[in-house]
Amino acid sequence: MKKTAIAAVKGRQVLDSRGRPTVEADVVLQGGAMGRASVPSGASTGHNEAHELRDGIKDEYFGRGVGRAVTNVDGEIAQAVRGLEAEDQRALDLRMREADGTPSLSRLGANAILAVSLAACRAAAEAKGEPLYRRIAEISGTQHMSLPVPMVNILSGGLHAGRGMDVQDFLAVPLSADGYPTALHMMMRVRTAAESVVARYGAPTLLADEGGLSPGCPNGDIALDLMVEAIEEAGLRPGREVGIALDIAATSLADDKGNYALAREGRTLSAAQMIERLAKWKQDYPLLSIEDGLHDEDWDNWTKLTTRLNDIQIVGDDLFCTNPARIETGVARGTANCVLIKLNQNGTLTGTLDAIRIARSAGYATVISARSGETADSFMSDLAVGTAGGQIKIGSLRNSERLTKYNQLLRIAEDTEISYAGARVLAGANRALAT
Repeated sequence: MKKTAIAAVKGRQVLDSRGRPTVEADVVLQGGAMGRASVPSGASTGHNEAHELRDGIKDEYFGRGVGRAVTNVDGEIAQAVRGLEAEDQRALDLRMREADGTPSLSRLGANAILAVSLAACRAAAEAKGEPLYRRIAEISGTQHMSLPVPMVNILSGGLHAGRGMDVQDFLAVPLSADGYPTALHMMMRVRTAAESVVARYGAPTLLADEGGLSPGCPNGDIALDLMVEAIEEAGLRPGREVGIALDIAATSLADDKGNYALAREGRTLSAAQMIERLAKWKQDYPLLSIEDGLHDEDWDNWTKLTTRLNDIQIVGDDLFCTNPARIETGVARGTANCVLIKLNQNGTLTGTLDAIRIARSAGYATVISARSGETADSFMSDLAVGTAGGQIKIGSLRNSERLTKYNQLLRIAEDTEISYAGARVLAGANRALAT
């Protein structure tokens, strides 16, 4: 048996950044190489995500335990993959999907399967003596790796901050940086300035799930004004050196009539009015990216939104759920121009790579993204580089589960063969490039 054949698999329950259980797995190869991976969990989740298996036992972590998923790692999954070649990632992932037997991986749990999928990839890289990002490049067929543009969470609302604001996230995006370390430094300046600006106005500087500030602005215009002021206070030019991105998470605002309840404003908007609201923000502010601007099943209005704002990046997260079939539907309907990529929405590494490939082949941009409930695992940083993902959305420049991923990219940046993607990777007919 080859040294890279899987010899043993071990699962365990660990806690994520919100103190909630999640799955971690170890994969040991015949030659002794070992890979470990843990999976995140979202708060704002799409209806079409792969299934996260939880125990539902009230007295154990309020029903959020993952004991059954861990048992599946140690039992059925281990039996299914033992002896398989870790270097053949696609065969490994296919075997686990077949063992589960459901489209959404609901029987064994996408959290259980993904942990093993990622741990096996890391073990194979260890056995080959190569960095994880190079192993991912081999699997994905990436010819020219690149360091991603960071989209950094500055202000938070929605489900990430107890609905203190209607819009879920306000993010800063570096436009003029000539490299990843410079881009990260620019974002640190904006994040630090934002804290000063928020405090100066007497708003709370409490942190949300992803480390962003949660000032509880009564409407989006005030939050956008704060963003512009923070960029300027950092000594940078809004729209030239730093742009603004939004994650509306509109599905969480939608009612059963297809309208959007903005509780903080005390208003309800129709889909047409929501599109007009986003268009007005784009007109008034240096806005270059909008994520999940509408409900995840409102395909017709999504297409209208994309057509109306085709000069900036329109990102589908809940809309696509890193699901290749939904991405293909979106491409056919002219919906969005960018796909948010989350490993745990798909459930396997190769399934995620397929989603990236389909998006790219259609000319869509991609953003590799973390979740609100994260772990210290930095796999997504290597994924962003190994696939030349272009953009990465980790959270804010606070909290160790975020910084471990930003810091991994700093380490990878020491590889002089890898270039920085730069703002040209943003989607939209008129990309907001600095001069």
